[in-house]
Amino acid sequence: MRSLTVIGNWKMNGSFATNGTLFSEFAQEKWFSGQRHSRFGLCVPYPYLSQAQSALAGSGIGVGAQDVSDHAYGAYTGDVSATMLHDFACQYVIVGHSERRQYHHESDELIARKAKAALLAQVTPIVCVGETEAQRDAGQTTLVVRKQLQAVLDLLQG
Repeated sequence: MRSLTVIGNWKMNGSFATNGTLFSEFAQEKWFSGQRHSRFGLCVPYPYLSQAQSALAGSGIGVGAQDVSDHAYGAYTGDVSATMLHDFACQYVIVGHSERRQYHHESDELIARKAKAALLAQVTPIVCVGETEAQRDAGQTTLVVRKQLQAVLDLLQG
């Protein structure tokens, strides 16, 4: 039987107080831990990783981050390495989200390096792919998605 992975992205929302209520509601929902062929996770902003880990422990819901650096360590102020995420027991990290591609001008190659860094630190990367509305309207969906995926596959196979 195939497995299913469902990940929720918290975006840049929440506060310590409101998160506490939501995390508690998720943690009390026994349905998550009762699914044999499914994995569930929440990717939260960095400041709330510890809160999420504590609140969701034993719930069947894994915790992840919303981005990762492609660098293992060094003078990259504000970046968070995959090994740091692993230290926080993060199971997942999102790379290549459309907002990161658009607003931070992240290239397919950078996203591939981030995915590789996560894998090396034993954190599962969630690689997001997709076209813009203009690319879709121009009939370029397959070309764009193939290019995005190929960058990741080339780096991982190389």
